[in-house]
Amino acid sequence: MGVSDDDLIPLPSDFAGRFDNDPRPPCQLYVVSPPQIVLPAFVDSLKAALDGGPVAAFQLRLKDVPDDEVLRACEALVPVCRAADVAFILNDRADLAKKAGTDGVHLGQGDGGIAEARALLGANAQIGRTCHDSRHLAMEAGEQGADYVAFGAFYDTTTKPSHYRPTPDILSWWITLSQLPCVAIGGIFPHNAAPLVEAGADFIAVVRAVWDHEGGPGAGVKAFGDVLGW
Repeated sequence: MGVSDDDLIPLPSDFAGRFDNDPRPPCQLYVVSPPQIVLPAFVDSLKAALDGGPVAAFQLRLKDVPDDEVLRACEALVPVCRAADVAFILNDRADLAKKAGTDGVHLGQGDGGIAEARALLGANAQIGRTCHDSRHLAMEAGEQGADYVAFGAFYDTTTKPSHYRPTPDILSWWITLSQLPCVAIGGIFPHNAAPLVEAGADFIAVVRAVWDHEGGPGAGVKAFGDVLGW
């Protein structure tokens, strides 16, 4: 994956301020699963998280596990999200998303094409694309029909270590140019989320802040209330 010329040109610090942006909905919470889960116990953990406050979407992200295990997890967890009116997104695998009947799929740069996922999942599926710190990849994703783009990691993270470190101004740039939602991800906790929300993130994706919270996942979600204005 190369770096485009566009990504080598720094954004002016006042770029977003040069334009009158249309109002967007308030930033929402996008909860991503821990790297490993244990069923059926995680069903209760997810219910607790969704009871903690407004959650827009949940992503099941299980790496290096058999397909049948992913499908069993979907079977157990999709109904929890449906009952709470929370979108259920499966990471990486459009084929398994189709089998499991999820609301959509999140694709990394090596997880297949957006057009192919759309053809498989249909017009109503939510398809997201990881864009790291690249304006070029985000524009490509939009042109290819993604429903949202994700930038990160904004902060240090042990969940999915990354050498990419976008700055919040990439969010401001994106919302100036596109109506597609953008997601900020990577090491986000209540104490460091405000700059991303202020820069224009439509969603903040969180992992350890919820699942590792000392008060449990419900308290982990609730802790974002102040920064998200609940």
